[in-house]
Amino acid sequence: MTDPQATEARASFYRAPADARRQDLVAACARVLAAKGAQGCTVRAICAEAGVSPGLLRHYFAGIGDLIAETYRHTGRQVQTALEQAVASAPNDPKDRLLAYLTASFAPEIADGALLSTWLAFWSLTRTDPMIARLHHEIYSDYRQGLEALLDAYRPDADQRLIAIALTALVDGLWLELSLGDSPFSAQDARRLAGQWLDALL
Repeated sequence: MTDPQATEARASFYRAPADARRQDLVAACARVLAAKGAQGCTVRAICAEAGVSPGLLRHYFAGIGDLIAETYRHTGRQVQTALEQAVASAPNDPKDRLLAYLTASFAPEIADGALLSTWLAFWSLTRTDPMIARLHHEIYSDYRQGLEALLDAYRPDADQRLIAIALTALVDGLWLELSLGDSPFSAQDARRLAGQWLDALL
């Protein structure tokens, strides 16, 4: 006689959306990149982390390069979403919105050691993997375009392109130190520095 609970469990398994399994592999890839770097990011390591067979990875992705690229896209989207949410939550003032975008990177969910390790693995691949290099360019271009738009709303007379480049370099440096841990400054200090440099540049 068939066990109704077992039948229901099997049905639930088969109804699991493909997107969810694909996303599990992306999340596992990010964790492996954080823990082992690009050199240790293998099909075996990712599938062991996700608790699936290597065949499942090949079912959803053309290969490990395709999965790493999708993980970079996903990570970039997560960060961009956090920045956009910070802007949406800021007072409806051009400078406040601009500062929210700049300083969102210092929040704990972004200034995070695991995220830094994953990001460093992506950076290391930009020199050897054309697809990752292209994604890197797109992600940073999107960030600077968002920054330039906010700068234009605040100070339309300024040279948004060069100021955005300078501010991006500052934010990256402060974010890197905060993410490493035990930095000589706090997130509050980083926010203050970003505000001061913005005032100086403008």
